[in-house]
Amino acid sequence: MKLPQLQNLVVLDDDITNDQYGVYFNKRTINDLLNYGLILLDKPPGPTSHETVAWAKRILKLPKIGHSGTLDPQVSGILPLGLGEATKALGVLLLGPKEYYGLGRLHSLPSKEKLDAVLNQFHGEIFQKPPQRSAVLRKTRTRTIYELELVEQKERLLLLRVLCEAGTYIRKLFYDIGEILGPGATMVELRRSRVHQFNESNKLVTLHELADAYAQWEEKKDDSKLYKMILPIELALTEIKSVVIRDSAVDALCHGAQLAIPGILQISPNLSKGDLVAVYTQKGEVVALAESLLSETEIKDATKGYAFTTNRIIMAPNTYPKNWRTKAVRPK
Repeated sequence: MKLPQLQNLVVLDDDITNDQYGVYFNKRTINDLLNYGLILLDKPPGPTSHETVAWAKRILKLPKIGHSGTLDPQVSGILPLGLGEATKALGVLLLGPKEYYGLGRLHSLPSKEKLDAVLNQFHGEIFQKPPQRSAVLRKTRTRTIYELELVEQKERLLLLRVLCEAGTYIRKLFYDIGEILGPGATMVELRRSRVHQFNESNKLVTLHELADAYAQWEEKKDDSKLYKMILPIELALTEIKSVVIRDSAVDALCHGAQLAIPGILQISPNLSKGDLVAVYTQKGEVVALAESLLSETEIKDATKGYAFTTNRIIMAPNTYPKNWRTKAVRPK
């Protein structure tokens, strides 16, 4: 699995990190991971995504768990869970593609030539209106189908692999294919096999496995199973650019300050204005998600001013020491 983009960064300055504060992202304890962890859950068919999260909360005895990309009750597959503060980073996974394997039934048997011709119409950008039972406004919108493959066909049953933009309704895709074919089509079963960079080659975790691993840790003090299931949340951010900051700038950022030039140590090469970046400590811990206000060249040439605007603070305040002062308010 890829690590966060902390290699081959453009070095702007050098600094010494203090091992007294923070922890290297890949050396967190289980207690740390329960607040900054990621679980690639294999959701079973039946429960809603909300119910699945509620069960995970009870298993791990956590007040805060979030998921990325809702799955309908009867849909199975990858459901990334963010634990504690890690929930704030899950939105990044919505920026990448998703892959599904869908089984559908045609209402009549078309010729191979006709079926291939219709499927070819659903490559690229398509128009889609969300189904009646959906959580979003039923307004026609565009979605991109990157790949549409007929994996297998047995008479009127089709197994399709779909690589698509987030927010694509696969049930509606089957319906629309059936409408063009004529008699119609119905989706029978669906599984999500990829969310952004995560796929089924990664270790997926069932709720039963999670419950067993947590019990083993709690009752026998054996964390070996749980360590394999809870990943550092930084692994969800491997596809976006990176910024490394001084230890002295971390707590100010956690309290809502914007990131200024003097606090930056390293940046990703070819950084452009408007890029979404993950801001890291020198130990690789994610501090926040931010948007670049300047390009790589502009940042390298500047000595002061703000370089990034903070979109989402992930690290809890006071994790690093306070090295900033608030302005005194003069009495009137």
